[in-house]
Amino acid sequence: MSAALLAQDPHRIREERENILEVAIGREVRAFRHQSGMTIADLSARTGLSIGMLSKIENGNTSPSLSTLQTLAHAMSVPLTSFFRRFEDVHHAVHTKAGEGMEIERRGTRAGHQYNLLGHLGANSSGVVVEPYLIALNSDSDVFPTFQHEGIEMLYMLEGEVDYRHGNSVYPLKPGDTLFFDADAPHGPENLVKLPARYLSIISYVQGK
Repeated sequence: MSAALLAQDPHRIREERENILEVAIGREVRAFRHQSGMTIADLSARTGLSIGMLSKIENGNTSPSLSTLQTLAHAMSVPLTSFFRRFEDVHHAVHTKAGEGMEIERRGTRAGHQYNLLGHLGANSSGVVVEPYLIALNSDSDVFPTFQHEGIEMLYMLEGEVDYRHGNSVYPLKPGDTLFFDADAPHGPENLVKLPARYLSIISYVQGK
């Protein structure tokens, strides 16, 4: 499956064009722009994104990155999750078979780091959004500057060994180890001790953040 420049990326479960993620996001961006009374030129001036790029996003012809979606959300004063509401599965379970997770790119990702989103429910009655990722590192992987984001994160090491930084501490992770932490502190793999390495990353945050 080809990589898509997304972060909060719902799991694709239908093939019809009406349900393709990029189209759903584009329709929401256009709807919120109209709702706020802005022309595409106004939105371009407010966000620094080109008119051409905004047109591609609204027409579902490109996959906007997380940082781009955050910029649009702030410019139109709407929650980031609002862009996914038409794509969300009406049921409360998503079954992702082995190897079928959506491959994505997260901002700051370096070479050799593969992220697969294993499912996404979006807005739900719990008020909490959960993003489960399977992360794979290989012999060509680079270490990268630490991430910081809202919410709580849990790592579960499946294969290989990684020294993982959280704040001022570094934790050696081996298969079967778990690390549970406040994701607002700087965090990320600091030393790739034994490759290939794979681990689960489960991020949860308050809906609308």
